[in-house]
Amino acid sequence: MTLSQFVFWVTAAVILASALQVVTTRNIVHAALWLIVTFFGVAVIFVLLDAGFLAAVQVVVYIGAIAILIIFAVMLTRRVMQDTGSQTNRHLIAPAVMIAGVLFAALLFVFSRTSWPLASAAVPETSLQRLGLQLTSPDFYMATLVTVGVLLAAGMVGSIAIARDEDK
Repeated sequence: MTLSQFVFWVTAAVILASALQVVTTRNIVHAALWLIVTFFGVAVIFVLLDAGFLAAVQVVVYIGAIAILIIFAVMLTRRVMQDTGSQTNRHLIAPAVMIAGVLFAALLFVFSRTSWPLASAAVPETSLQRLGLQLTSPDFYMATLVTVGVLLAAGMVGSIAIARDEDK
């Protein structure tokens, strides 16, 4: 077993364990922290696949934005809503396990019927450089990138405005 295979199997085990903790943890803040561990594990898998850009996007977008936004939203809105109740999930687990089993069987069926090519096309070395230039060029995707940034900032300002204390 090579080092990369060992890292893959350890990372896969960490991803599965942390994903299980996300759906079984009773505290929603702890579930969000386990979600960050899961996202980081996926970033490690991307690094093992030599997809450095996707690993960076995984860390920046999912860990740096989405998971932290979830934690802030929970922390800021819980007091506003005056929610003092339990955060336990009292739903039955049997229907969820059955649905997950059916979906897993369907995925296995689809994967077994699909022919997977053995050779993959080589990625040119300049593809990441071209993507960076296109993201920052006014002729390509810069307007879209700035628009997404403004929308995320507006959402954060809105959540802070909703959560702020009106008595002060």
